[in-house]
Amino acid sequence: MAKIKKTGRHTGAIKAARQAYRRMLRNRGVKRTIRLLARQLAEAANKKDAAAIGQLSPKVASAWDKAAKTGAIHWKAAARKKSRLALLTQKLLGPSKTAAAK
Repeated sequence: MAKIKKTGRHTGAIKAARQAYRRMLRNRGVKRTIRLLARQLAEAANKKDAAAIGQLSPKVASAWDKAAKTGAIHWKAAARKKSRLALLTQKLLGPSKTAAAK
């Protein structure tokens, strides 16, 4: 195969590298947001602050869902973390308050 004048042979690889870099930056931001929310929820759980837990748990679950939807994290990892979050909130708040928070 002859070399094309201006582009060269590996333009597809160059484009794939650019796309991978952009996705890596976007995924890094998404993961940082999830870690921040999870850290805030863990601090609220340590303090046994029911109001903060009630507000943060839906936000954290939503962040995991969005990250799984875009492919930043695996969907089964998001499901596992959401399940453990639900168990934690139910343990700290009781079953009646978690149903009311939803």
